Amino acid sequence: MLQQRNIAASWVHRAINEPDSTESHDDGATMHYLKKIVENDNRWLRVVVNIQDVPSKAVTAFFDRRLRRKDENYR
Repeated sequence: MLQQRNIAASWVHRAINEPDSTESHDDGATMHYLKKIVENDNRWLRVVVNIQDVPSKAVTAFFDRRLRRKDENYR
């Protein structure tokens, strides 16, 4: 999945270990880690992690276009 989306594994690790922001969701099962990836044109990477699994497991990772649009509006 990461190769198809051109997402480096190091970016996923950075998002989880050094997030710019996190979001917990009402389902209580997932945590979203957000990281601006400077070396990829300042795009926002969203990594969704299932926190109920032991150990926690990344479910998906993608560049969130909604956040990029919000970011552009604040320039």
